[in-house]
Amino acid sequence: MNKLLVITVLVALLAVSAESFRMPRQAEEEQGTLTKITDSIRSYYDSAVNTASGYLENLKGMKLEEKAKNLYADTTTVVSTYAGIAQDQLYHTFYHK
Repeated sequence: MNKLLVITVLVALLAVSAESFRMPRQAEEEQGTLTKITDSIRSYYDSAVNTASGYLENLKGMKLEEKAKNLYADTTTVVSTYAGIAQDQLYHTFYHK
């Protein structure tokens, strides 16, 4: 009984190891013109997308959006201050008592 079990296990291991030694077939296919054109267009597109993504990451790293928001906030503060001064001057010019 034990010999039968050992032989069964050895045959199973041999079958599993023989299965792992199979080499996949490598069929040599000649690419057609349309396939070559499609592959080259796809590679150019992927390259362009990767480059644009890199540029966007660089811009995010510079924190330009935050700088633009700060510039807008500072500009509106200054403009509203000078607009208030101009409004007061015009009011006192026209309604001087």
